[in-house]
Amino acid sequence: MANPALWKAWEGRVVDGRFPLRKWLGGSDHSAVFLTELGGPQPRRVAIKLVAARVSDDAQLSRWRAAARRSHPHLIRILEVGRCEVDGTTLLFLVTEYAEEDLSQILPHRPLTPAETRALLPPVLDALNYVHGQGLVHGHIQPSNIFAVNNQVKLSAESISTPDPSTLVGVKPNIYSAPELAAEKISSAADVWSLGITLVAVLTQHAPTSRQLEQDPPVPENIPEPFRSIARDCLRHNPQQRRSIAGIRTQLQPDSTLVPTRSQTSTAKLRFGMRTLVPVALLLLVAAVIGMKLFMHSDRSPMPASSTTEEQPAVSTPPVSRPTRGAKADAPSRKTAAPPSEVVRRVIPEVPKSARNTIHGTIPVKVRVEVDPSGKVKSARLVSPGPSKYFANLALKAAQQWEFTPSEERDRQTSDAWILRFQFGRASTQAFPMREHP
Repeated sequence: MANPALWKAWEGRVVDGRFPLRKWLGGSDHSAVFLTELGGPQPRRVAIKLVAARVSDDAQLSRWRAAARRSHPHLIRILEVGRCEVDGTTLLFLVTEYAEEDLSQILPHRPLTPAETRALLPPVLDALNYVHGQGLVHGHIQPSNIFAVNNQVKLSAESISTPDPSTLVGVKPNIYSAPELAAEKISSAADVWSLGITLVAVLTQHAPTSRQLEQDPPVPENIPEPFRSIARDCLRHNPQQRRSIAGIRTQLQPDSTLVPTRSQTSTAKLRFGMRTLVPVALLLLVAAVIGMKLFMHSDRSPMPASSTTEEQPAVSTPPVSRPTRGAKADAPSRKTAAPPSEVVRRVIPEVPKSARNTIHGTIPVKVRVEVDPSGKVKSARLVSPGPSKYFANLALKAAQQWEFTPSEERDRQTSDAWILRFQFGRASTQAFPMREHP
């Protein structure tokens, strides 16, 4: 492929006879990512990355398969790896968990706040601590490789490998690459450098660019502590002078510790150990609400959920009595405001305060629901999702739980349709139901 836009024309194709390319999500001249489905009793949405074939295909597939064997709560799961052919073009494919968004999508709009950054770092540090404990390196720590997956912050996993210079073949250094990579020297310290660049970038929207020989890049004075000290200790030109991951965690939260991760330790034990760390668990609980929308741009652009706890449940109002309907009302327009008696049960999404604090103005979301003869919602879909996937999903889930007065004005085999307009604001969430008429 010579032009990334040409990949989009492949929407609708099927890869390896199993993966329909539902939607093009982005890519480059040699790779593309599509939304697809993983079959089974309960098909689910996943992502598939297609990479143009090269001479070193076997080595790449081997690295991907090795990375797929690594399991950690804050690493993107690799589900399938293989080789395929589309329109006579040989490709490698990598199927992973579907991530709603990545951190690079917020930075063009705004930097992260210190609170969001404090919520972001623990999952990233935990994942890196695990990778380094296995004697491996990540190799590509940067905002575009930090994702939100089902309310969790996760790192990409496809680049994880042994610290072997052969993994650098064909890889173009970028602003996040450690300076020693130019001499084909790779180690866990290179990940620490990349983390330091990423930290500066998320707090300032600009990565430090000074790469004078034998000098440490400057860290902006306006970065608050402890982040400025962490970044400065990560960005030492001499790899041996850089902070370890455990040292960064201590700087971030002095009372916390990391679970030692060794190659012989089972994944189950690692996960159990992570859950029993009270300071980490408490911090990640905060990340559930602050980091949940850590990538929230503004009311113009979405931000993904993050952290490790589940979404807050919706709050519903108690059912009200069902009064007897009067005469059939005229319907001069397609949509009319619903009288209070039409709605039997309203469900208003509960939004954590820290998520509300990211709202500027109001966030509107419209959901269309179809109601069966008994007044229950039988289907719901987003009509106008608004600027945030997170708030759109809250509205959609809440709408599915609404109930209406059973219809006596139409054939029992048809369905009523309603538009539920949610408005999320800093102070409250409001909902306005409108009936659709044929």
